Amino acid sequence: MAKRERVVRMSVEQPLWRALTAYRLLTTVYAALLFAAAYKEFPRPGVAVGYLAFLAVWTLATSRKVANAASCTKGFLVADLTVAIAGIVLTPVADTQARIGEGGSTLPTIWTAGAVLAYAIKGGWRWACFASTFVAAANLAIHTGQPTWDTLHNVLLVWVASVAIGYVVEVARASENTLARALEIEAATRERERLARDIHDGVLQVLAMVQRRGSELGGEAEELGRMAGEQEVALRTLVSSGLVRPSRVSHDGSRGALVEDTYEVDEPGAEDGELDLRTLLAPHAGSRVSFAEPGTPVPLPVPAAKELAAAVGAALDNVRKHAGEGARAWILVEDWGDEVIVTVRDDGPGIPAGRLDQAAGEGRMGVALSIRGRLRDLGGSADLVSVPGQGTEVELKVPRGRTDKR
Repeated sequence: MAKRERVVRMSVEQPLWRALTAYRLLTTVYAALLFAAAYKEFPRPGVAVGYLAFLAVWTLATSRKVANAASCTKGFLVADLTVAIAGIVLTPVADTQARIGEGGSTLPTIWTAGAVLAYAIKGGWRWACFASTFVAAANLAIHTGQPTWDTLHNVLLVWVASVAIGYVVEVARASENTLARALEIEAATRERERLARDIHDGVLQVLAMVQRRGSELGGEAEELGRMAGEQEVALRTLVSSGLVRPSRVSHDGSRGALVEDTYEVDEPGAEDGELDLRTLLAPHAGSRVSFAEPGTPVPLPVPAAKELAAAVGAALDNVRKHAGEGARAWILVEDWGDEVIVTVRDDGPGIPAGRLDQAAGEGRMGVALSIRGRLRDLGGSADLVSVPGQGTEVELKVPRGRTDKR
């Protein structure tokens, strides 16, 4: 039976959107009841009735707009804030300046805070600061004289509350993303352990048996056994490397933190990110090549990682060509923060003195171009140390922050 892909969705914002929907409905009713209680004190009640009727229709018609972050668009936020400010501006038309000066409420009353909170939940504290500033300016503008302390208190309360809620939403989003990444790593680790058990119980044991029997039979079977041994080592390295692909976490609040795998593809713009150097060097491991890596990713810009891996491949090609069939090689990756060092060492006969200069004079530029040239273009260096009879060591250094991304 085929397994369905499991997608982890989390959203601490969704309860906030539900609460905002309920808040808008309740405050619409509250504004209507407050006006009904003071109906006789309004010199032009028709203006208030018209606005409150429109407010009720607007609130009901746009209830789905505040159901989640996806439906709450920027255009709706602007229109919703405009409705709230229009109600504040119309208050002096429907009511008297005396009542407003005594601390009388505006036509939308506390419904206005809902429009500001929508900004806070959607865009964080900066959006909340933007919206609440307009609301504050409208409240202060309708007072012909000096605003009352109640008005200033209410304006400041809405401003501080909306900014605080916006900040909390941003922290919640960061926590969701962190949790989603942790869940992905946990799931990948469990799956890798399961695959390792299955592979160890089946494929690896068969390859080990083929290698052992091939060595015993000799001839062509010995070569087959050697190849099986190389595949066994490569497979063990792949299973135990612990490499986890980076994830892309959705920033759409309507879906919460949606974990999606990212794959390395050859697309325009794919060269702009970073790549774990270990994923490029791990395939070189085999029966005659040992690979030692850090336990954490070694990120480099994609062009730099590929060029460095190509230089390592060129060094291993030289080992196979010049060190003999029985030579062994070792790859060591070190991440020092400000630079990455990859060392390739072999136990071959070494390079005779002057041999590299002679090869360059003959037009063979393998070391000069394939290794040193690549590292020079990256702003790094390639140091080669060889002692006759004791093998060769190539040390490749790539500094971070100065790699050429061309």
